[in-house]
Amino acid sequence: MKLGSFKYLAGEGVKSAWVNRLMTLASIGVLVACMVIIGLAILVSENVNKAIGNLEQQNVVMAYMKDYNWALYGEDSGNSASSQTADSDSSQQETASVEENVASDETASDETAESTEEADENGIRPGDYVIHNEQEARALCDEIAKLPNVAEVTYVSSEEGLESVKESMLEGQEEYFTFLDEEYGNPMSCAAKIRMEDMSLFDETIKEIEKFDGIDAIQSQDDLAETINAIKNGIGVAGVWIIAILMIISLVIVSNTIRVTMYNRKLDISIMKAVGATDAFVRIPFVVEGVIIGLISAVIAEGILYFCYRVATETIISTLQTTDVVRYSEMALLLFLVFVGIGIFAGVLGSVIMISKYLRREGSEFAAI
Repeated sequence: MKLGSFKYLAGEGVKSAWVNRLMTLASIGVLVACMVIIGLAILVSENVNKAIGNLEQQNVVMAYMKDYNWALYGEDSGNSASSQTADSDSSQQETASVEENVASDETASDETAESTEEADENGIRPGDYVIHNEQEARALCDEIAKLPNVAEVTYVSSEEGLESVKESMLEGQEEYFTFLDEEYGNPMSCAAKIRMEDMSLFDETIKEIEKFDGIDAIQSQDDLAETINAIKNGIGVAGVWIIAILMIISLVIVSNTIRVTMYNRKLDISIMKAVGATDAFVRIPFVVEGVIIGLISAVIAEGILYFCYRVATETIISTLQTTDVVRYSEMALLLFLVFVGIGIFAGVLGSVIMISKYLRREGSEFAAI
């Protein structure tokens, strides 16, 4: 098609939109309403996702390690002490037997003596626990950080853990914990503070963390993770349905506008077909009209949404004293592109569908003229 012909057809599309301006305005109004609702749905979804992201940041997992405090204060500490006493008694018996059979049991007596010498005043030996120092604890944190769904791992010493517990207590209650440092020491084990990337993989990641030999217990908020996943899925499904329904409404409105224009130009179409015009030549003015309706709607919807969202966010910020909202400037370009895409898609598809239906009936329609 020559450039001159295209300019003529485009001009006919603009002229047609102006001639049928009342129907064009009605179509623009409905399209703008649909676009504004879609834009609001996108902005609400982004704000909810941001709020959920903050919850995910707070929903950390504490993995406590098998260190000296675990061996001393853990549930198995009593059994460990009694087993240590039994080991000591058996060591004495073995030593006595060594004196009788020095040649055959010399190596065993040396190992038993070494084991007895390594036990401290609490009856704890290095072999009773896995993490012996901060370097090993940090090395375990590095190994956990290599897991696919782990975003960040922070080492938390036993001292930091105790201070965190005190800070979480009500005012004045932290005084009840002062005797720990002074008389009984700090019973807290060191831990790895873990933050995940995708909460939908929460259970799988927990199982991977539990496989590490140096991990004793994991403290997490399973119900919060499930709630976050449910909210995300619900928002995703609702957003898809809203956009789909509004797109169908947009197509129907644009199609009706094109239908009115098409019937008003029935004689012109008949003349063009009579002189040998192709279907594509006949379609172009209507497609141009549909695109014009879509583009004008996109510009108007962008302006209305900007004003409404700005008023809403200013009210929220002043009322709730928070700035944790998505700025319109962050979404402006994306929303405009979405509106333009919706407008062009609805305009082109709606006009093509209606004119194609009409042209398929052209034999009987044109014969009657």
